[in-house]
Amino acid sequence: MNWKRILQRRPRLTAELEAQIRRSFDEASRDEEHFPSTIDPRIYHVKLLLDHLGDLSGKRALDVGCGKGRFARIFQERYPTAEMWGLDISAEMLRHVPAGIQTRTGPMTALPFEDAWFDAAYATESLEHAVEIDVAVSEMCRVVKRGGRVAIIDKNAEHFGKLKTPDWERWFGRKELERLLRRSCREVRSQYISYWEDVEPDGMFLAWLAVK
Repeated sequence: MNWKRILQRRPRLTAELEAQIRRSFDEASRDEEHFPSTIDPRIYHVKLLLDHLGDLSGKRALDVGCGKGRFARIFQERYPTAEMWGLDISAEMLRHVPAGIQTRTGPMTALPFEDAWFDAAYATESLEHAVEIDVAVSEMCRVVKRGGRVAIIDKNAEHFGKLKTPDWERWFGRKELERLLRRSCREVRSQYISYWEDVEPDGMFLAWLAVK
């Protein structure tokens, strides 16, 4: 698999493709086994987000491509005074989001929020479905305040092909997303991660962490 060639593709999110992705996740919303409503709060993805985004008490944060809101649920429980928002392309997914988390339906490439409205934004294994990746990253950064924090957790392009994926899905090179984040953020770093803190990363997952 020539993952560098994959990274060079610039697919467009047409209305037809957006509708196809929406239908796919509407259907997947009925699959609790593979698209669960909760997540084990002990996994390293959660710890990393909590550490990087910091204390969200009294602040506003956005889960981009939130699905059923499993990560937003953890933030809501940890910081009851935080204003948590979830965005997803699938209204059926959003029906499962816990009460108290505000939601909006839409693609990651056109976030329905004002500039600099959030203190933090994160995307966990959702950016891979955005199609127009550069636009989605720019949108995430646009809606975050100066000094706010951005986090992306997703799969490494060097491992593309190891899992079955829909035609539109893309994985990312480490430097590719660093470059896109640096267009808007003054601090950017990345690291390999695994699901568990005491398990050595195998290179499948990367986390990109930024400060605007």
